[in-house]
Amino acid sequence: MSAADRARRTAGADALCTKAYEAAGGQDTGTALVAVGGYGRGELAPHSDLDVVLVTEDGVDPGELAHQLWYPLWDSGTTIDHSVRSMPQMLAAAEADLRVALGLVDIRHLAGDPSLTLRLRTTMLAHWRRRSRERLPALHEMVRSRHERVGELAHLSVPDLKEAEGGLRDATVLKALVATWLVDVPHVELERSRQQLLDVRDLVQDAAGRATDRVNPETWSELATGLDLPDARSAQVHVRELGRRITHLSRLTWRRVDDVLARPAQVGVRRPSLTPVAPGVALAGREIVLDARAKPAQDPVLLLRAAAAAAEMDVVLAPPTAARLARECPPLPDPWPAEARQQLVRLLASGRGLLPVWETLEETGALTRLLPEWERIRLLPHASAIHRFTVDRHVVETCIEASALIRHVGRPDVLMVAALLHDIGKGSLTEHSVAGEPLARTIATRMGFAPDAVDLIASLVRWHLLLSETATTRDPDDPATVDRVASRIRTTEALALLTSLTEADAKAASAPAWSSWRAGLVLDLSRRVRTAIDTGQSLPVVETDEVDIPEAVRRGAVSVSVEATPDGSRVTVIAPDRVGLLADFAAMFALQRIAVRAARVWAQDVYGVSVWEVAQSDLTGAFLLEKYDAIVEGRVDPAARLTPPDATTLAPTVEVRADASASATVLEVRTADRPGVVYLVCSALARLDVAVRSAHVDTLGPQAVDVFYLQEAGAGQLAETRAAAAAHAVRATLSGESR
Repeated sequence: MSAADRARRTAGADALCTKAYEAAGGQDTGTALVAVGGYGRGELAPHSDLDVVLVTEDGVDPGELAHQLWYPLWDSGTTIDHSVRSMPQMLAAAEADLRVALGLVDIRHLAGDPSLTLRLRTTMLAHWRRRSRERLPALHEMVRSRHERVGELAHLSVPDLKEAEGGLRDATVLKALVATWLVDVPHVELERSRQQLLDVRDLVQDAAGRATDRVNPETWSELATGLDLPDARSAQVHVRELGRRITHLSRLTWRRVDDVLARPAQVGVRRPSLTPVAPGVALAGREIVLDARAKPAQDPVLLLRAAAAAAEMDVVLAPPTAARLARECPPLPDPWPAEARQQLVRLLASGRGLLPVWETLEETGALTRLLPEWERIRLLPHASAIHRFTVDRHVVETCIEASALIRHVGRPDVLMVAALLHDIGKGSLTEHSVAGEPLARTIATRMGFAPDAVDLIASLVRWHLLLSETATTRDPDDPATVDRVASRIRTTEALALLTSLTEADAKAASAPAWSSWRAGLVLDLSRRVRTAIDTGQSLPVVETDEVDIPEAVRRGAVSVSVEATPDGSRVTVIAPDRVGLLADFAAMFALQRIAVRAARVWAQDVYGVSVWEVAQSDLTGAFLLEKYDAIVEGRVDPAARLTPPDATTLAPTVEVRADASASATVLEVRTADRPGVVYLVCSALARLDVAVRSAHVDTLGPQAVDVFYLQEAGAGQLAETRAAAAAHAVRATLSGESR
């Protein structure tokens, strides 16, 4: 079955319709017989209906032609869907029903007055384009409703080639979107995928002997033969890959449509505006592209940086940009630099913004550059019926679910990479968690994780089913049940990670996999195991070093020195200590959008010392000092420019860690990493006249985990009421409540 077969079927149907028109006495003027919909596109399947319309000029009575035309078609055994309408009635029908309007975008002349057909086609296209801004929101809602009702072609156990997301109806809608002239779509890629999916539909109908668009499980072997593929598994991969490609094009195009509709109509050529968002990366409209300074051939991290920016901002990673980066960026070194690992975790933890970006990385070949092992699970069906998706899509959904749980763990970077790799062992005869452990260890090592983190990731992959299987199959009151988990997961840190991974994995599978009953069993077992292991939790150690105080600082000046590191800079700042000093230092970096990866802050005599690990390499002490002076002198107001995140981000957690220090009050802050976090915390404390005596600031993937040691401006721990007030003020500032 091929395009040539469809052309032959169409030609035969055309001849039948033309003969019937002529036999019924159809005229060459004033009336025309036209094909619409799939027949209009010349895409007849073996058992397709013929969608035809007899069109007349306004005021022309078709008379007996309207009755006599259909009989020879019925007598031939052909199934027809027919109607008789005047030109104004055609326009009214398109106005009243979006489905009719879509079908009339593809009008083809069969018999009668060709000039009438041409005017009809021109009128319908002009009407579609003129009304597109008004009608596309309703069309988008109709498409979304169909997707929710039918499901996604790439993942359905019984795929619907026409109605499912990524099916033939979506491909038709894409062609209609292009006809609006508002957006474009990669035509060659769409048409290739559409024609191949039409080939599959033809084979399915031929095998079934009737009009159907559903691929039943027993059909895959026959499809493999018809498609000249080695086996049923290959046929499944082929069909699901076509569906995924059309899904990707559809989602990308609809995002572009939404972007166009959100803007006022433009007259003339609109120059794109580029907004820098990261080194080498810019935002154009609602798409991530490269800026003029980008040098892909010299920047192996640029692909991950662009992908993370697109996912975090929930915008499109422009496919040509991703494809160019896949071609031109050098391979990441082994092990990866710290920035690459950081950007990967940011990408994975971006929530729903991950899925479209991940699809773009897959479709452009960029993903295999980052994770060649992904091919093991790509489009791999799940053996268990409880799973909604193929293995690869399930993994992405697990990352999305895990991103909502990073506040519950001390190592969100480990959680996100474990979520990515938890099913990497599938596709072989060995039990997948056993097969996945050495793979995860190899990948995490290549990504540059420290040995302890590599061990954690590998352990999570090996035991990611342990909690759920034990909780649902063992007696919770039997001490052996808790021992079974505790003997394998030996620390509270690992247990917290495993609990979150278990929840994310189950939620990504399906609603029944994380029912209230299952969730209750798993969480109860986790609590019992935690008690058995250890109820304590250690705080990060704040290291301090004695440094030489420059003479200029002793006279009241500020010293800023910069040391180059392999993937950024180390900035040491020394100044006479005061309440609010750390806030000003943090603002100095945040206002320049310099990403702070880690910082250590302490007091040395009457001086404040801070060492900052930042991502930017081209820094000088003079440049930073100039920005600091502008803040201190009031020429720049950080509060006006460093606003808290909006309410759609995860809520921050702020806790007073009682008895963690004998000389200071310890405040632990977990919040979304973004420019200005340290500034917002320290400025809130400064407003209460609370001094930050030392701090441990760290960025773990998309989450800032910061610990501040606080004292009253005079000295000593904060009273209980003051500590509570400090925690409340920081929480309110980070969540935007104090604006």
